[in-house]
Amino acid sequence: MKRRSFIKRTTIAGTAAAIFASSVPEALSQPKPESTQTPGTIIHSVYFWLKKGLTTSEKMEFLNFFQVLKNIPITNTLTFGKPAPTTTREVTDNTFDYNLIITFATLEDINVYETHPDHIKAAQEYSKYWEKVQVRDTVIG
Repeated sequence: MKRRSFIKRTTIAGTAAAIFASSVPEALSQPKPESTQTPGTIIHSVYFWLKKGLTTSEKMEFLNFFQVLKNIPITNTLTFGKPAPTTTREVTDNTFDYNLIITFATLEDINVYETHPDHIKAAQEYSKYWEKVQVRDTVIG
């Protein structure tokens, strides 16, 4: 009797596992694709803390800064956003107002960007809106 009970339980468990495995979307069971960024790609992350008391109009004007930078031809990709409403933890910092992320193909490209006249002019023009900026650059290995 014990043997029949064991066989019945293992058969049910095996059937349940097979049903579960077949119901998991294929995309979830596949390994993540490798990054499309090649070794040597530079990820330029810039965090902005805007001045307190800016009007809605001034905040909207600040966003034009990103459009100016986007038009600098040496950039690969450019995106920006506000802090995500993730769980507050000791290791997270969601105190910034905007994060700008630009990728560059090479270290030489970011060096050109940093001294590009449009970048320098835009930073001078729009710096009136921020009280603090932090830059973190990463090279993909």
